[in-house]
Amino acid sequence: MAKRLAYLGPTGTFSEEAAVQYDPDAEMVPHASIQAVALAVASGMADEGVVPIENSLEGSVTFTLDTLIQEDRLLIRRELVLSIEHCLIVKPGTKAGEIQAIYSHPQALGQCRSFLERCFPKAQQIASLSTAAAVDDVRGSSEVSAAIAPRRAAELQGMEILGEGIQDSSANVTRFVVLAHSDHPRTGKDKTSLCFSFQEDKPGALYNVLGIFAHRDINLTKVESRPSKQSLGDYIFLIDVHGHREDPVIAAAIETVRIHTSMLKVFGSYPRWDT
Repeated sequence: MAKRLAYLGPTGTFSEEAAVQYDPDAEMVPHASIQAVALAVASGMADEGVVPIENSLEGSVTFTLDTLIQEDRLLIRRELVLSIEHCLIVKPGTKAGEIQAIYSHPQALGQCRSFLERCFPKAQQIASLSTAAAVDDVRGSSEVSAAIAPRRAAELQGMEILGEGIQDSSANVTRFVVLAHSDHPRTGKDKTSLCFSFQEDKPGALYNVLGIFAHRDINLTKVESRPSKQSLGDYIFLIDVHGHREDPVIAAAIETVRIHTSMLKVFGSYPRWDT
């Protein structure tokens, strides 16, 4: 029986492309939002789910980070990195000078910010649930509009491509993660993602926790924070480290961090993407 693989849909998104790259033999199940993908996996409606977590131009995908923080039934099992090329997509026969509105996912709009400011400074930018959904939005729009989306989304819906490679940098890549009920066994070339918070804000708290990894010569590849959504100025810190949570040195570091924090959650250990 084929694996049921949920992804941020509809058909034609970069998430679908990442899902096919991960497991081309899986049964692909599109969902309208990152939260819906997570719920499908958590509830057993899907075996695994593919969602974006970070872009090289726009940074982290906050919906995915917040889902990992809040959902206790999911772990990161794999990561994938995909090159992103955006196209400007319109109804057949539409001229560039006629465009009044441009639809896309907020991350894609941000990745094409310079292009939009230079070529369409007066066009309204409208958020869509996904890049492929933006093409649907253009199809149903009563005003002359365009979508920023993958080439495949245009091909699937019989739309016209006015421009290709419109992202602000040719080095535009997105990191996706595979959500599952378990993370990945040790491979010897792994990454572990986790988050933590403090009971009270005091000088040196974050410095001391990061020092726990530094003293063990553990490489931190990412450090950022998200609002806890409990009170203003209260944050949750998220880090990625080289190594697997079952490696003795990583396990010892995590347990020491647990002593110095009020909350610690391991999102999972998984093979590092080999570029």
